[in-house]
Amino acid sequence: MAGFTYFPFILLISSLLLASYGFASEGQYSDVPVVKGLSWSFYESSCPKLDSIVRKHLKKVFKKDIGQAAGLLRLHFHDCFVQGCDASVLLDGSASGPSEQEAPPNLTLRPEAFEIIEDLRELVHKQCGRVCLLRADITAIAAREAVFQSGGPEYNVPLGRRDGLNFATTETTNENLPPPTSNTSTLLTELAKKKLDATDVVALSGGHTIGIGHCSSFEGRLYPTQDATMDKTFAKDLKQVCPAIGFNATTVLDIRSPNKFDNKYYVDLMNRQGLFTSDQDLYTDSRTKDIVKSFAVDEELFFEQFVKSMIKMGQLSVLTGSKGEIRADCSVRNADNVKLTSVVEEEEEAAHSEL
Repeated sequence: MAGFTYFPFILLISSLLLASYGFASEGQYSDVPVVKGLSWSFYESSCPKLDSIVRKHLKKVFKKDIGQAAGLLRLHFHDCFVQGCDASVLLDGSASGPSEQEAPPNLTLRPEAFEIIEDLRELVHKQCGRVCLLRADITAIAAREAVFQSGGPEYNVPLGRRDGLNFATTETTNENLPPPTSNTSTLLTELAKKKLDATDVVALSGGHTIGIGHCSSFEGRLYPTQDATMDKTFAKDLKQVCPAIGFNATTVLDIRSPNKFDNKYYVDLMNRQGLFTSDQDLYTDSRTKDIVKSFAVDEELFFEQFVKSMIKMGQLSVLTGSKGEIRADCSVRNADNVKLTSVVEEEEEAAHSEL
């Protein structure tokens, strides 16, 4: 993907298009450094309609099931936190070991999210070429759309992440995805290793304003004794969903507006109605309590910080330049893609026959 040429008139047209879409421009987040190799206009020449293609398709997806928005957002988080935003979570396992998808923290990732990413790849390839779009990028763009189309802020993201060649081991995956039973100290310690501070942690946790949680992720707050930091009525309602340890059911993460991306998640925390320990403890811990309160009373402040933190997180250990690859199939490395090899051979034969 390197070596694209950008002409002044293309930049002008692109700027007008972004303005018409309402994207928050890079200038609004100039205090968030952009990793060398990434660009706000990476696909301007190769796929100028990229945003509209993704937006149009996801609009249809979310109209049928808005719950898929949370699935796509979570997929992006789980990709970036493990070994960087490299789409390695999309890779299938191999003889070398199980895929990241098979690690315990990823077992509840929505299967539909992977299907949606593959559908987007095919749509973009039809209009922009077979090997054009980086999977790590499409995952980031889909997450952005998930936020915006469920009521959250609209923003641009720097692009150019190349796809990883290898998936992380189960051990590495487990180590890099703090469980929902984690307290704030654990979150701050683990995410500080990724250069995310307390404000980032609280803002990114706001992604739980949409989505669902499984009983296994919070049943320890209900049984054998109720967590003292949990509202009694809220606990009673949760026990109706999860009547015993080991019960297989789900409930919404945000009881006030479960399908809308807003700041009500923080209002939940202030009312002791956070679902996970990792959620509620943000309001209990003095290091993050005031941040929670500030987001609960000012949605615009939350949106602004969420975008900054997402852009920051979305650049974790990215591969650029000659590192990684431009994957032709979301779930298979190019080296293992027999279909891709045959296509390349056919094109080479056709080219030689014309000489």
